[in-house]
Amino acid sequence: MQVILKADVNKVGRAGELLTVSDGYARNFLLPRGLADEATAGKIADLKERQKHQRAKEDKLRQEAEAARQTLQGRTVRIEATAGENGKLFGSITAAQIAEALEAQHGVAVDKRDIKMAEPVKQSGTHPFTLRLYSGVAAEMVLSVTVRGA
Repeated sequence: MQVILKADVNKVGRAGELLTVSDGYARNFLLPRGLADEATAGKIADLKERQKHQRAKEDKLRQEAEAARQTLQGRTVRIEATAGENGKLFGSITAAQIAEALEAQHGVAVDKRDIKMAEPVKQSGTHPFTLRLYSGVAAEMVLSVTVRGA
C-alpha cells in the first residue's frame, strides 16, 4: 500500500515522503495513529505541488544567501574592548557580540550559532571567522578587536 507520511517515523521515513509499506503495517499502525494518509491520486498531486513550492523557496533562500555572501566576503567587523597589558582582553569576545556588531555595521542580522571561530578571541588584533549564511553557503570574514581608549 502506498502512504504519505504526515510525521517522521523512526526507521521508516520522514514527513512528506511517499512510501510503499505493507497493508497490515499501514492499516494497523500508521493510519490509526495519524502518522500517514493513504496515497490517492489527488493527495499525490498535492504532495508533488508542495514539494515543488518547497524547492522554489529553498532556491530563493540559497540565492539570497549567495548574494549576502558576495557582499560580506572579506569584510571586517570592528569591536572595541577593554584590555590589560600586552593587549590581553578582560574576558573574551563572544559570538553574540560579533553578531550584534555585524548587524550594526553591515545591516545583516545573523544568529550567534552561525558564527564559527577557530579559537576564542582573548587578544586584541585581527581574527578570521566564518559566517554560515545557509546550508553550504558561508562567508569568510575578519574580526578586528581594538583596545578601548587606545
